[in-house]
Amino acid sequence: MAGVNGEKLKRLRAWVQNYEWGRSGAEAEVARLLALNTGAEIDPNKPYAEFWMGTHESGPNVLVEEEGEEEEEEEKEQQDVGLKEWIEKNPKVLGHKVLEKWGSDLPFLFKVLSVGKALSIQAHPDKELAKELHKMKPNLYKDANHKPEMALAITEFRALCGFITLQELKAVLEDVPEIVELVGTASAKQVMDIDERGGDTADKAKTALRSVFTQLMSASKEMTTKAISKLKSRLLLQSQLRSLTEKEELVLQLEKQYPGDIGVLSAFFFNYVKLKPGEALYLAANEPHAYLSGDCVECMATSDNVVRAGLTPKHRDIQTLCSMLTYNQ
Repeated sequence: MAGVNGEKLKRLRAWVQNYEWGRSGAEAEVARLLALNTGAEIDPNKPYAEFWMGTHESGPNVLVEEEGEEEEEEEKEQQDVGLKEWIEKNPKVLGHKVLEKWGSDLPFLFKVLSVGKALSIQAHPDKELAKELHKMKPNLYKDANHKPEMALAITEFRALCGFITLQELKAVLEDVPEIVELVGTASAKQVMDIDERGGDTADKAKTALRSVFTQLMSASKEMTTKAISKLKSRLLLQSQLRSLTEKEELVLQLEKQYPGDIGVLSAFFFNYVKLKPGEALYLAANEPHAYLSGDCVECMATSDNVVRAGLTPKHRDIQTLCSMLTYNQ
């Protein structure tokens, strides 16, 4: 097959990440793509989470010889070359404008995700903060680059993203006493007393939301575990008397996946969205989100910077996350 200027198209071997939140075996779009891309057998008990295409060092692609070439397999493996290395030797493939700005790195990272279990409550820093975090904690934040991203649903795709409205937040504080126990009545009252018709409502709401969310995420493990246990018992009892809301049902699902995790309660603060195949979600820097289930195509800046604060066994940087968010509702 011919490519640009009659040159033969090159075949890429992508990189697969087997994070524990991935979908298992052949149900994962990532696993099916891996089998088509490399011929690898699909392990039915293995999670397949992300299929990476790009030059990022955490999951670099390589160029491989097409099947049917005369070389022996061992010789072909020796000829496999990293995509970034190949671009450095063939810079014209990117064009001079891209080369001037980004060098031999592709300016984007393209992924396919198969989500079987909720990803962490997280946000991605803007460029300025990314540089600071990389300088202070290079082992944790490995890129000095921002990570705006877009997710395009392949299957029905569920996610939490951005903060709910002031009116919805007031309803949460009225209906979920376990949250008020953790943030304190004073912080809750600060939200409830905001006049939604006032001229400075947006600023007051942002300040109050920052305060109540930070208090929630900073609650002690002991208090959090106790509050979530009470929440679970209350919802299970009420489910026998009424139909639970979608958010309440989601919270019970998250509790099964991450028992005692503060992310279970913080889910009440975020918009719960369901994408149909072909619908997309854009996530700017410093906006909170968590993917919940489904398969999607994702495109972002070349970065792997993630600040996490809940629904994860990985490192949490609650102080950084709470200070960086926009608190747009």
